[in-house]
Amino acid sequence: MSDETDASTAGHDSQIKRILRGVAVQTAVAAAAIHLLWAWPRLAAPPDARPYLFVTGSALAVAVAAATLRGGEYRRLYALGAGTLGTFLVGYLAWHGADAPATLSADPLAIAAAVVELGGIGAYLALYRLAPPTSVAVERRRGGDGNDRRDDSDREDREETAS
Repeated sequence: MSDETDASTAGHDSQIKRILRGVAVQTAVAAAAIHLLWAWPRLAAPPDARPYLFVTGSALAVAVAAATLRGGEYRRLYALGAGTLGTFLVGYLAWHGADAPATLSADPLAIAAAVVELGGIGAYLALYRLAPPTSVAVERRRGGDGNDRRDDSDREDREETAS
């Protein structure tokens, strides 16, 4: 592996990754909350499937956020987070079609959701880019202490051994 790849994927607890995980988790939870605020009063309206999809999507977004916060460093998890938030955003655009910009500008809750979703997609994609390949993350988990985190002295020992 190159030195550049090692530097960007070395630590699960690097400062940039901690910040990005925090942003990703907060935006996913905020998007879930916004969608639940919209969906909850409309759950009794049978002809509209959106409230049920929003509740399901919100549960998935919160589950991915919890896994991002507590779990290992897995690209598939980050892709799922970006995909979930992206589905909310693309679904809004598809539902409203050509009227989406006008509808969006008239609804403050929709504006908040779109901004939060865009921020979350960006954070999850950045985490995806910085994460090691899944095979490396799985190997770290098998050989590590069980929580997929390395400490800097361990990395220094490996670098000296490799030299």
